[in-house]
Amino acid sequence: MIPISKPLLGEEERQAVLEVLDSGMLVQGRRVQEFEEAFAAFCGVRHAVATSSGTTALQTALMAHGIGAGDEVITTAFTFIASANAIRFVGARPVFVDIDPRTFTLDPNQVEDAITPRTRAILPVHLYGLMADMPAIMDIAARRGLVVIEDACQAHGAAIGERLAGSFATGCFSFYPSKNMTTAEGGMITTNDDAIARRCRLIRNHGMSEQYLHEAEGYNFRMTDIQAAIGLVQLRRLPEFNARRIANAAYLSAHLRGVVVPYVPAGYRHVFHQYTVRVPDGRRDALAAGLAERGIASRVYYPLAVHQQPYYRELGYRDILPATEQACREVLSLPVHPALTPQELSYIVEAVNEIL
Repeated sequence: MIPISKPLLGEEERQAVLEVLDSGMLVQGRRVQEFEEAFAAFCGVRHAVATSSGTTALQTALMAHGIGAGDEVITTAFTFIASANAIRFVGARPVFVDIDPRTFTLDPNQVEDAITPRTRAILPVHLYGLMADMPAIMDIAARRGLVVIEDACQAHGAAIGERLAGSFATGCFSFYPSKNMTTAEGGMITTNDDAIARRCRLIRNHGMSEQYLHEAEGYNFRMTDIQAAIGLVQLRRLPEFNARRIANAAYLSAHLRGVVVPYVPAGYRHVFHQYTVRVPDGRRDALAAGLAERGIASRVYYPLAVHQQPYYRELGYRDILPATEQACREVLSLPVHPALTPQELSYIVEAVNEIL
């Protein structure tokens, strides 16, 4: 079976983990600090704050900005549920806006109409490795006095022009094994705001500014040095990983027939966390079944939008989001990870074109 994703971990990562085990410093020590500094430099920001996951990065960032009970946060329903749940974790309410059907990301043309006196923030999601329209979103936020938090959990190294994901506003990343780089599990917050960075560091470590001095409400959202050691190696390899993903995506887009291939706006760098096509005319599930019969994994990200999930229905969400709901019916992600061989790429193309 050709897998939908495959983390690339080698001898250098193993050695880095063994060095941490031998050091005796296992949690939030020197390796975490080194990883934070390296990731901040990579994104072109002053601060990076490591956390235990992408979800806790989002929750911490929202808390650091003072978003809480009674507030509304505008976001997309076409995302993994953690994007919305993190808003609920701090007591705020997610307000869903439809997507641009070409990019699958938050449609800035619809954001302004969703703003109310309770709106405190916009949380765009950079989906599949493609950034949302950050210039437009930042313009709206500046005019309306809103916080912006980038959900960049799928967009390590994605860019608009020379500006990387996580550098436009407060950024949140995930290092889950399927991502473009991994620490096995973990997250990171990026910011140029000294005060926000300090609050994030307090929140992720029980509100402690120094040993047993607790200045704020906080949690155990720390990253281990074992994870950070893996992350330092993976970060060095990330440009190579992304280059392979981009090359694999280019091959697929040039040769696939019968599907709508991913759209990349001019000036954007799509890093293809997922290679997601549209399969029109109700043929998506038949294509997925046919690929499985031929030993090729595929995945639907996402079969239900957040507002359609049973939990959110229980909360009273009855949004009608036509572009989002159509995407849920048509999208299918194909393997694009950097471990694919030329022969496997060719086989994927042949299989899709044969089935359709």
